[in-house]
Amino acid sequence: MTAAATPLRVGLIGYGLAGSVFHAPLIAAAEGLALDTVVTSNPERQAQAEAEFPDVRTVATPEELFDRTAELDLVVIASPNRTHVPLATTALKAGLPVVVDKPVAGTAAEARELAALAEERGLLLSVFQNRRWDNDFLTLRKLLADGELGDAWRFESRFERWRPQPKGGWRESGDPAEIGGLLYDLGSHVVDQALVLFGPATAVYAEAVIRRAGAETDDDTFIAVTHANGVRSHLYASATTAQLGPRFRVLGSKAGYVKYGLDPQEDALRKGERPGTSAAWGEEPESLYGRIGAGESPVTGGGRTVPTLPGDYPAYYAAVARALRGEGPNPVTALEAAAALDVLEAARRSARDKVTVTL
Repeated sequence: MTAAATPLRVGLIGYGLAGSVFHAPLIAAAEGLALDTVVTSNPERQAQAEAEFPDVRTVATPEELFDRTAELDLVVIASPNRTHVPLATTALKAGLPVVVDKPVAGTAAEARELAALAEERGLLLSVFQNRRWDNDFLTLRKLLADGELGDAWRFESRFERWRPQPKGGWRESGDPAEIGGLLYDLGSHVVDQALVLFGPATAVYAEAVIRRAGAETDDDTFIAVTHANGVRSHLYASATTAQLGPRFRVLGSKAGYVKYGLDPQEDALRKGERPGTSAAWGEEPESLYGRIGAGESPVTGGGRTVPTLPGDYPAYYAAVARALRGEGPNPVTALEAAAALDVLEAARRSARDKVTVTL
């Protein structure tokens, strides 16, 4: 293997849900990347990583990883939200490019500080916004680009679940330092998608409610975003939805698009399926295809079926590998993530103070 073709060595910090289900399999599947080291202090997770990736080494602390900076080409941070900024700062100061799971930080200011540090050091800093490669999102982007809907007027996006009992853990902690709650968890996805599709936000209104007994942070959240181009985005993130709505409902001057169901890639990864093992990766059954039309309900057969493009989470790390080799752009910049955090911070203020926040 030539030097140019030598895989870039990746250190992965964190092997919980994000690290084990999303990052490790996608890194391992990416041409040009090699999963070198996994950081987790949990012996069971260490054993899991070693069983799933026999060539990987495991260490218990980030310090052990950073002691081997010269042997790595990229650090991926998939640890709890509160650790994102300090770990990314340490990695960048050590001279290592970084991928950080969303949210990259608790505030937009912190995200911009990280972006400035990465630029100063001439290093890649990318944010893992994998749902830009969801099947429904890719399909909607194409419909909009092709003018199928005319001028977009309203974008409804729902990331809803039915989890009437809190699961606990840092994601549901009421401690502000943990950066938990749905606003910053699922909200990071729906806001990022809205900004990618329709551009900068000028005003934000939000409602963030704690519904479940024993819950410590928001579990039923709504965000209304006014974009500079006039599009209105209505974004829902909820763990308390007994009847799930459409994942997308997009209304335009010519037609509307309605799509139910979640992209199948997360479920496949949770089941242990891996990209590259099937030509059908990211594909969904025709029964879940969305519909486009005008004047009728899709539930009663209005409009026509739109085949859903395959989802493509592997595209993210493929783009990271190209960016590290100077062959392509950063797929998700920290400044893009900061713009989403501007909206999330405004949403938190709006929900708290019961006001509409102008950006």
